[in-house]
Amino acid sequence: MSLSVPVAAILLFMLGSALAAAALRDVVGSIVAFAGYSFGVAVLWALLRAPDVALTEAAVGAGITTVLFLLTIARTSVSRSERFEGISLRSGLAVVAIVVTVGATVPALPPVGAAGTPVLAGDVSQYYLTNAYDQTGVTNVVTAVLVGYRGFDTLGEVAVVFAAGIAMLLVLRREAFV
Repeated sequence: MSLSVPVAAILLFMLGSALAAAALRDVVGSIVAFAGYSFGVAVLWALLRAPDVALTEAAVGAGITTVLFLLTIARTSVSRSERFEGISLRSGLAVVAIVVTVGATVPALPPVGAAGTPVLAGDVSQYYLTNAYDQTGVTNVVTAVLVGYRGFDTLGEVAVVFAAGIAMLLVLRREAFV
């Protein structure tokens, strides 16, 4: 499987952000790097045509979590004596082993949207592709599956994002009065 240029660029950005988040000694810098990683994941999900997952990742991962981390740091004292933290040899080898293992599986993945993939060739997928418009009246199959067939699951995702947003607003409101 060959990666498209945008996907490869996003993967490199995510790898750099993850390494920066792990290696930076400065907590605020690490939080910003983590937010960048989470944003990269959201963009990757959007490129892979999963907009619901992309929006959830952007809202909760890159947005709300970053704000809550920064508020936590603002309320605590942080020592900024060293910029980078050393990484032990054992930890570095473990990370390299995981990256190599995961990287070895990527060429075995089928291209995104390829007709011969097991997911698209399966009975369930064919049922959705054949009946989505007639049963739901929605022209986009992904939307039909998310709203028509997986409505309760989508409602649960919306409830999680809504609850996280309300929690953030409550924390921000409380911070304004402290």
